[in-house]
Amino acid sequence: MEKKEKIEFVDSGLEKEEIKGFTFRGFIDGSILTLSSVMKQLPFILFLVFLAVVYIANRYHAEKIVRQITKMKDEVKDLRSEQITTASELMNLSKPSNVKLLIEQKGIDLEEPEDPPKVIVAKKKDR
Repeated sequence: MEKKEKIEFVDSGLEKEEIKGFTFRGFIDGSILTLSSVMKQLPFILFLVFLAVVYIANRYHAEKIVRQITKMKDEVKDLRSEQITTASELMNLSKPSNVKLLIEQKGIDLEEPEDPPKVIVAKKKDR
């Protein structure tokens, strides 16, 4: 069994003609795409175009995420300052002197206890 090798002969006249075919006019009117050397490279060119589209889409996606992160950081800063303000107002309102003043302003009939609170101790039952 002999292996037959396939030998291709390339017409050099055709290659010279194709090289002459690379003109600006041929590029503009699209006739350059019909040349056999370009047709052989078409899958690779399409692959490069696909990679370029993926690269551009990835860039836009990354920029969108960066804008969202910046927006969220600003929102966290605002919420943090609001939390601090609310906590300080709550601390101020819960002072005994302010509570007493609010009770008097609202006209609620409450009095401060004069006796200190008593501690209740429960004994554990042994079983």
